[in-house]
Amino acid sequence: MSHFSLQEAEQNLARLIALVHQGEQVVIEANGKPVAQLMLPIDASKKRQPGRDLGRFTVPNNFDDPLPDEIIEGFRQ
Repeated sequence: MSHFSLQEAEQNLARLIALVHQGEQVVIEANGKPVAQLMLPIDASKKRQPGRDLGRFTVPNNFDDPLPDEIIEGFRQ
């Protein structure tokens, strides 16, 4: 993963895109903090395979139970 400042990204966009095409993930930072990431787009033409993760996780029996009041109240704050 490569990191570039916003100014570097503005001046070298073609170079950053070339890195992405080579499989590199590019992070753009402003004031030393990540603000964007460049990566290849997800290929939406690939078909999903139903049941691919079957048996890899279990949904708890209480999954659809109402949330506790304190959690609901947290959303209201």
